[in-house]
Amino acid sequence: MSSTSILIVDDEKGARFGMKMTLEKDGYIIHEAASGPEALRIIDTKSPGLVFLDINMPEMDGFAVLEKVRDVESPPLVVMVTAHGSEKIAVEAMKKGAYDYIAKPFEIDELRLIAKNAMENLALRDENRRLRSQLGSLDSMGEILGQAEAIKDVFAKIDKVSATDVTVLILGESGSGKELVAREIHKRGKRSLGSLVVMNCAALPDTLIESELFGHEKGAFTGAAGRRIGKLEQAHGGTLFLDEVGDMSTNTQAKLLRAIEEQRFERLGGEETLSVDVRVISATNKNLRDEIKAGTFREDLYYRLKVVEITVPPLRQRRGDIPLLVHHFLGLFSRKHNKDVRNVSRDVMQLLMSYDWPGNVRQLANVIESSVVLAGDSVLTMEDLSGELNLPEMGKIPPANILDIDYDLPFKEAKRRVVESFERGFIARSLDTHNGNVTRTASALGMHRQALQQKIKELKLREQTGVQE
Repeated sequence: MSSTSILIVDDEKGARFGMKMTLEKDGYIIHEAASGPEALRIIDTKSPGLVFLDINMPEMDGFAVLEKVRDVESPPLVVMVTAHGSEKIAVEAMKKGAYDYIAKPFEIDELRLIAKNAMENLALRDENRRLRSQLGSLDSMGEILGQAEAIKDVFAKIDKVSATDVTVLILGESGSGKELVAREIHKRGKRSLGSLVVMNCAALPDTLIESELFGHEKGAFTGAAGRRIGKLEQAHGGTLFLDEVGDMSTNTQAKLLRAIEEQRFERLGGEETLSVDVRVISATNKNLRDEIKAGTFREDLYYRLKVVEITVPPLRQRRGDIPLLVHHFLGLFSRKHNKDVRNVSRDVMQLLMSYDWPGNVRQLANVIESSVVLAGDSVLTMEDLSGELNLPEMGKIPPANILDIDYDLPFKEAKRRVVESFERGFIARSLDTHNGNVTRTASALGMHRQALQQKIKELKLREQTGVQE
């Protein structure tokens, strides 16, 4: 289907001519048909993206054509053309699958606006189909989705460490998916039949963390009314995942080091030494080297935990994955909340792409879920977006009322300047994030390297951003 071609179906040559002259000026490829059968042949051979279909025609009227068009594998959008005063008939046609209607006589601007909106709708539909196709063949590991080089590096390391029993330290910002990486390593490893036991070290006070990790005997401390089996013991034969391990007290760190090295420990208040067979995976959003210098993290434990280190990139360093993640979450939360939200508008996607996502993938998921719940249509619009995406953080795409627009310019020139300004800022920012590396930047933006190089040349960004070939 061609998203730039339009078929005009009307038995009156003069009516077709007037519409053709108007729409050709906007750059559309125009096909004409004087009857329903001829229109169906052109739809079959030329695959136009949009059809303006007159209702009142001899031999085969617009309703009959519309019914046939609906059976086409990838049908065009159909706008019904009706006489003034026959709008009720056109509305009935929309119930039968027409995209919109326009009543004769119509204003030229009305015709152009309907065509423009229809083409944007088609582009969204095509983009949605493309993204869903990509999701089906997406490089992924379990719940971890992405195509950026940075996330592919994570996939490669998961593959390599899963077959071993080494300790793994996962680094990354909050919400970037560290626990998903740990779960995937466990699921793919030889301990997958055992339990994956998760312990969040930041969620517990120092007074309870040892009891939670090692367990305790009855009477070990005030309130210990009975024996408690700790996380380490629960993970016997499986994997213990220590989330936010950088928040663990130094006293507990010493006991954890011994447990990892010897695979032995004692419950609090107990004398019996217990043996376990546990793989330890840990994660933190802190810089543990800085914590070591500050004296808050043991250097010997650090090296014991990080036989292999995996760094999960923040979402802002793999912006090219955002559209794929958005469509994944749309499907996930539409099913969860019994909604039918299938896409997002172009301006919404631009805003999501430009936002820095301090909460990373977790924050994106929360925003999409909230928006799906609030959405009143199958396409998310600006009105549906969560209020947490406030303007000062939105990067390079503020709303039109604060853009630097010269309103004395013709529309096309003003639009060209605004788009150029956005492209310059957006690409420059991504190049800066990736230290001027064109290959990594192209991957993060979801662009071909040659296309990005051409943009850099057009926008004169080479010297400004320190581009590296």
